[in-house]
Amino acid sequence: MLYYFVMTTSRENKLSELTLAELAEKTGCPQRTIRFYIARGLLPPPNKAGRGASYGEEHLRRIMEIRQLQAKGLTLAEISRKLTGETQAKGTVVPTMWWLYQLAPDVIVQVRSDASPWRLRKIQRALNELMATLSETITDGGN
Repeated sequence: MLYYFVMTTSRENKLSELTLAELAEKTGCPQRTIRFYIARGLLPPPNKAGRGASYGEEHLRRIMEIRQLQAKGLTLAEISRKLTGETQAKGTVVPTMWWLYQLAPDVIVQVRSDASPWRLRKIQRALNELMATLSETITDGGN
């Protein structure tokens, strides 16, 4: 009976202690991205630091949660606020960066700079199409 207990504990420790490579493989998230998430505070630091760094179930769960929120279109800043439970206090002014796209002399479009990369690519494609349409109307004399 004691032998069985030792085996179970050994297995549980093995499952709860993953290397960075194992965590990356289980989550499908590149090692570099995992390190980035830790640096940004989206993930807690490894359970054991240094050459033998180990990661646990909390890391696994958090990465899956981050990926689900990204799939919904949230930016890393929004995900960070959501994960930490941080809310913007009333009356607090938070600066926001914007990209300005001039499509024609009389048309400027503003886009938040913290939009997710896939969304920015879609926006740029749509703006290129709109710019082409606007330039056609200018050369056609507005007809």
